[in-house]
Formats: sequence, C-alpha cells, structure tokens
Amino acid sequence: MAEEFVFGWHAVEAVLKKEPDRLRQVWIQQGRQDRRVKQVTETLDRLGVTWQVVHRRELDERVAGAHQGVVAQVEESREWTEDDLFTMLAGRSEPPLLLILDGVTDPHNLGACMRTADAAGVAAVIVPKDKSATLNPTARKVACGAAETVPFVRVTNLARCLRSLQEHGVWLIGTAGEAGGTLYQADFSGPVGLVMGAEGKGLRRLTREHCDLLVKIPMQGLVDSLNVSVATGVCLYEAVRQRQQS
Repeated sequence: MAEEFVFGWHAVEAVLKKEPDRLRQVWIQQGRQDRRVKQVTETLDRLGVTWQVVHRRELDERVAGAHQGVVAQVEESREWTEDDLFTMLAGRSEPPLLLILDGVTDPHNLGACMRTADAAGVAAVIVPKDKSATLNPTARKVACGAAETVPFVRVTNLARCLRSLQEHGVWLIGTAGEAGGTLYQADFSGPVGLVMGAEGKGLRRLTREHCDLLVKIPMQGLVDSLNVSVATGVCLYEAVRQRQQS
C-alpha cells in the first residue's frame, strides 16, 4: 500500500487518535521534552510504532512546510467514493450539511476549508478529481486533524454527483457575486450542499446551472470578494446558526 507523510502536531495526533493503524514511523525533533511529546511517545510505545528523535534538518528534508518538529509516515488514507457518500447519507437520521468545492486548487485553502468543515459539523467534503487540490501533506497540516475526521470525496463527474444529490433530496446553494439574494436570505435548515467556487474564477458554468439557488455574501467595503476558505467559513456558520435554531 502507498505511504505518505503527515506533519504538524494536530495532524499527527489526529491520526494517532482516529486511525492509529495507519501509522508506520514517527520522527520528532531533538530538544523537545514537553508534556505533549511525552504523551505522544507513550502512546506510540503502547501501539508498537517506531519513533526516533532526529535533528531538525532531517525533518526539513522529509517534508516541505512548517512541520512543528514532528513528521509521521502513514499508510495512504482510503479515499471515499460516490457510493460511500450515498451509503452514508442513506444511513443518517438528521439532514446532512455538505460542502462542495468546485476547483479549489490551493492546498492551503483546501486544508482551511476542511478545518472549518469539521468545526461546523459538515458530513462530507466533495471535490472533482480534476483541477482540484488533494489532501497532500500541506493540506493535512493546515486542516489541523480535520482531514482525518471529515470524509473527503473526490468524484469523476461533479455535475452528475450534484444531480444525484438533488435526487436524494439535497438542496444545492451556490455562491456567486452577481446573485440577486444574499446568504442570509437562504434556508440552510434542511439537507443542504453548500457549493463554493474556485479562487478568483468562482463556480464553473455547469456547476452553477446545477445549483438550486445562488447567493452572495454582502460586501460593505472596497474589496469585491473573499478568499474561498474565508467565504466558506462565513457561509458554513450561517448554516450552523440556522440549524441550531430549527
């Protein structure tokens, strides 16, 4: 099975807590002797996972990014399929909140969206297989463990997946700067898929046409748009607000 690297304390601890069987080896930067390191190494010993204390240079050579002094080699995580997604939705007793990202290519933005999705109780994050960032080590680091808790579904044909979601009763709300109504006029209380567009370009035409409703975030200043991860946070927490009141 293919292997990958996970780095950063939140990300490594999330694997340790949620999917310890994936861990193969852990490297920790020399000089760290705090309680966090002690707890992690004790757990690794209990699980029989090999760990080493190494010079920072070795960690820098293994991964590109702010590793915070810890890098783990893990089995590649299993990717969710559309079948997995619809099986999960069929088994839910409460209306799902889904996040659909149309062509978000920056792994930092993907990781930030995953982190917010976890905090907002999103049931799954859906992306197209083409022209979209993957959950690489950078995205996992930014996600701070959310990549190990929120199902990540890559679909071959996003438009077809959107149609299937609609057939399963999911209301699709997309964001577009030229929309007539605002985010705060939309109803997020039922089964909802929030559809967010790519950095700069927004939603693709076909994706936009499959949305049941288009809304915009009111902009009061001089800038005309928000970073996709920031906009996702604004929209998801409006959904959280409404769903807590319903």
